Amino acid sequence: MEDLPREQQVIDGAGARAAEFELEQNDVQQLFRAQIEANKLVQNALLAQWHAAGAAPALPRRSLTGDIRPQLDILQTRLLQTYSAFVPLRKDPNCQAWLDAARQRHTTDAIHDQGLVRATLGLCAGK
Repeated sequence: MEDLPREQQVIDGAGARAAEFELEQNDVQQLFRAQIEANKLVQNALLAQWHAAGAAPALPRRSLTGDIRPQLDILQTRLLQTYSAFVPLRKDPNCQAWLDAARQRHTTDAIHDQGLVRATLGLCAGK
């Protein structure tokens, strides 16, 4: 289920922290928009698989506010730190090859590979 106001809140919140990491606000907002869209792509594909199978995996339900959002807050800081370190490499002619190689190392299945492609779309500049 989409929560567009919450998505925009996350994007705006990340953008507001851009200067803290010496990043451009628009770049950070684009990065986080890509992460959210990648997550929705994976989430919707997995939901479709579960519906086709007639059941979701038998995993305990976690609290969005108590478990998941605090972890996402930590992840946001780590993503901003990592992106800040990555920015100088964006215009390198080898950037896309490096990203493609990294994505291949982290691919577990077609659904998650599509998510990684979406999440990293536009990271390399100057093509």
